[in-house]
Amino acid sequence: MNAFVTALQLSVAAAFVSIPVVRARFGATATAAARAELDRQGVRTTVLEENGMRFDAGGHETWAPVAIASAVGATAALGLAGVAWAGTASWIVLGLVLAINLVILYSNLTATSSVRAAFARKGDPELARIDVAALLKAAESGFPRWVWVLQNARHVVVFGAAALALITPALG
Repeated sequence: MNAFVTALQLSVAAAFVSIPVVRARFGATATAAARAELDRQGVRTTVLEENGMRFDAGGHETWAPVAIASAVGATAALGLAGVAWAGTASWIVLGLVLAINLVILYSNLTATSSVRAAFARKGDPELARIDVAALLKAAESGFPRWVWVLQNARHVVVFGAAALALITPALG
C-alpha cells in the first residue's frame, strides 16, 4: 500500500516538475512569438518584462512547481520511511496540491480575461490597447502542439493521483 501511494505521490511531483521543464525548453520561442505579436500591434516589445509577464521558466514558473514537487516528494519519503505522521502530512500537502491545481486550471481557462484585467489595473494606455487574445495565441504558438496535451494530462494526473493517494489508505 505504501509503495502504491508513494508512486501516486511521485507522479504528482513529476507532473508539477513538467511545467518548468517545458517552459525552460520552449519559453524563449514563446516569448519571441509574443514579442513579434506586440511589434505587429505597434506596442513596445519590452512591455512584457516591464510588467512581469513571462513565458519561460523564470520566477514563480520554476520555484512554485519545484517547491510543490519537493513537498509532495518529501511526504512520499516520509510514508516510505514509515513515519507515524506521514499520513497526516500527505493529507495536508495533497489537499493543498488539489486546491493549488484548481487555481492553476482556473487561471489557464481565464488567461485572456485575467491578463486583460491585470493590464487594465496598471493604468498604462499602451497596455490597454494590446489585443491580449492575439498576444496569448502568439505565445502559445511558441510551444509545440503536444504541450496542450501534456498540460491537460498533467491536470488529470494531479487531480486523479492526488485524490487516489488520499483515499487509498482509507480503503486499506
